[in-house]
Amino acid sequence: MADTDQIKFDAPAVLRKWPSLNNERSSSVTPYLVAEGTLDECIRQFTSKPMSQLHLYEIHTAPQGELITAVLSAQQIIELPAEGFSLGNFSPGRGN
Repeated sequence: MADTDQIKFDAPAVLRKWPSLNNERSSSVTPYLVAEGTLDECIRQFTSKPMSQLHLYEIHTAPQGELITAVLSAQQIIELPAEGFSLGNFSPGRGN
């Protein structure tokens, strides 16, 4: 299990969203900027999005060991709470 105490949640990060057609990523374009700030801020922005659209988002940040890669997929972001990062009452799409 990764040690989340070593994660720098104040590291610069950007939240990006892939344009979609019928809720599927459009591979002909690149993701656009949704938010820019810290890793923590981008994770919190991500958790405010509707669950049905989370697969369209990713966070770009500096790699930090095995757990934090340069591009974090929705699945990786969702798994962070299981690794010890507390998002409180994490419920995507409920404005947390």
